[in-house]
Amino acid sequence: MGKKAKTKEDLPVSKCPDNTAFKQQRLPASRPLLTADSVISTFFIIGLFCLAVGVSWIVATTNVKEIWVTYSEHCQECTKLRENTSNSEKPCSCSVSFNVNDKLQGDVYMYYKLSNFFQNHRRYVISKYDTQLLGRNVTNAESIQKQSYCAPFSTYKNGTPMAPCGAIANSMFNDTISLFYNPNPTISIPVPLLNTGNTWWSDKNVKFSNPKPKDNLVQAFAGSARPPYWQKPAYELDPQDPNNNGYINDDFINWMRVAALPSFRKLYRRLYRVQPFDDGLPAGNYTYEIQYNFPVSKFGGKKHIILTTTAWCGGKNMFLGIAYAVTGGAIIVTAIIMLAIHLKKREKKKKKNPFSKR
Repeated sequence: MGKKAKTKEDLPVSKCPDNTAFKQQRLPASRPLLTADSVISTFFIIGLFCLAVGVSWIVATTNVKEIWVTYSEHCQECTKLRENTSNSEKPCSCSVSFNVNDKLQGDVYMYYKLSNFFQNHRRYVISKYDTQLLGRNVTNAESIQKQSYCAPFSTYKNGTPMAPCGAIANSMFNDTISLFYNPNPTISIPVPLLNTGNTWWSDKNVKFSNPKPKDNLVQAFAGSARPPYWQKPAYELDPQDPNNNGYINDDFINWMRVAALPSFRKLYRRLYRVQPFDDGLPAGNYTYEIQYNFPVSKFGGKKHIILTTTAWCGGKNMFLGIAYAVTGGAIIVTAIIMLAIHLKKREKKKKKNPFSKR
């Protein structure tokens, strides 16, 4: 009897990849040949590029103008008043005069800066309830109490939930700063400042949202209470603009984006460029009128106001420009050393073999 012929199904299954150009790695590929000339040329190109970017950055940053005022030192009476938490409800205001020597051309931004305030503490960073900031469970005390991250700023002793809850929201910066232009001792012109449009689009439209009904925030926040350090509820953060209240208030959103370092600045206002400020802030005398609410003396902090212009690279920041310039210079020096070694080796090789091609 002859043996039965094996069919295709009887053959062992091959574990090799399919015989295709992709699976067998037969696709066309580029294999650059690294020669001394190509490597040295690449170093020179990269070095010159970094050096050009660094110099351009430094020049642009140098043209950015900033005016700093440390107003916590000028408002000593208010500072002493705020040292005692029992005086937190008492109003206190102060004024700080300063001079702008050179015109601040173009767009002008106002920042507040805090020193020695550690927003990067882990327990502080996680002390918020993201679901609540999206407009959900605002008045649900049981749900907020389950969020241990918000404690001890979650509910009051009578069970009323805090809206918003957490240490970040409770410590929100709440000084009110106004700017006045004084062309002469008898005239004081309010500088128009915009308090909206100062946040990231993703924060304003994705990460924060008011509870329903959004057209009646008083009703939406009914059954909740403001955090203990706040002077007014969330739905009254901006009485002049109903679309800038609640969890979509620009000042609140900027504060909730915690800083990585203990000294940080946050955008507070932008100049509204209308007459006589359509071309920026003219040189002259100015005055800050400050409603002083935020205490800093207990943790040894300071409060600053910064007026600044911008360039194509952003605000005044020399670090990146210097880093690019130093990196570019180091690469060029390395390329010059490599070129010198290469030429020396080539001369030695020619001396050993005078019949080699030049």
